[in-house]
Amino acid sequence: MRRREFITLFGGAAVSWPLAARAQHMAMPVVGFLNGASPGRYVHVVEAFRDGLRETGYVEGQNVVIEYRWAEGQYDRLPDLAADLVRRQVSVIAANTLGSLAAKAATRTIPIVFTTGSDPVQLGLVESLNRPGGNLTGITQLTEEVAPKRIELAHELIPTASVVGLLINPKNFLAKSFTDASRKAATTLGLQVEVVHASTEAELDAAFSAFRQMRVDALAIGGDNFFNNQSELLATLAIRYLLPSVYQNHEFTAAGGLVSYGGNLLESYHIAGVYTGRILKGDKPANLPVQRSTKVELIINLKTAKALGLTVPPSLLARADEVIE
Repeated sequence: MRRREFITLFGGAAVSWPLAARAQHMAMPVVGFLNGASPGRYVHVVEAFRDGLRETGYVEGQNVVIEYRWAEGQYDRLPDLAADLVRRQVSVIAANTLGSLAAKAATRTIPIVFTTGSDPVQLGLVESLNRPGGNLTGITQLTEEVAPKRIELAHELIPTASVVGLLINPKNFLAKSFTDASRKAATTLGLQVEVVHASTEAELDAAFSAFRQMRVDALAIGGDNFFNNQSELLATLAIRYLLPSVYQNHEFTAAGGLVSYGGNLLESYHIAGVYTGRILKGDKPANLPVQRSTKVELIINLKTAKALGLTVPPSLLARADEVIE
């Protein structure tokens, strides 16, 4: 993608607009899009959000403006990014889990539409799923709940496995719940779990080297925005260290990872776009029940399986939503 096209895609073109165009720009409702990840990995996610907006009659650049704020995996930037959107008095803020928590702390009046893989009630985002109350509503997807399933899939891929590695970003507030749920699943299967933490590129390489020394038979990777941004590197390291790995999103398998299993992020952001449009039309977040995205995808990369010298069980292939050959 060319630089100019990329900048335009994420709202940067306004800096060069003529004054008349900028005046029109300012007259439109403004949506703040706040995310802890990087824009390069979220092109399809943003498009799904725009599709949801279009369903309600809002088209970016025609009758709505989207102000994008990306933390680039540096979660400590989110409070300042949220505060900036509040200062700009945007009409709605659409944000992922950590972004929503930062936005909630920054405003009690601007509507917030969240996407999260956790229980929004336990997080304190809403009072209840059916009656959110306050200025937040949104979509919850199966992320935290399916973490143990990745341990099960790793065992299914390598039935003789006795030790499974678990890669966790300690900066993710879900780190403990991911770890505890995965350990419980491993214990049920009679597996030993070796947990390694990583939150930088350098630590990722060191983590895979550590797993090699620990002689783990397979690897499960905890869901995280930083890891999402490093899908290609994770896939490359898994092949380099001959380590069958299971992660949450399709970007991992598309980049050469072996197996991905997790909630459908595109569906969640599509619904978030619809909710954002409804709020722009006058609906109140307190009256919009939190929706639950239940679609889960299993994707298997047979090219990678071959490179690892691994035969994927037919029973697993039969359950796959997509097989990359």
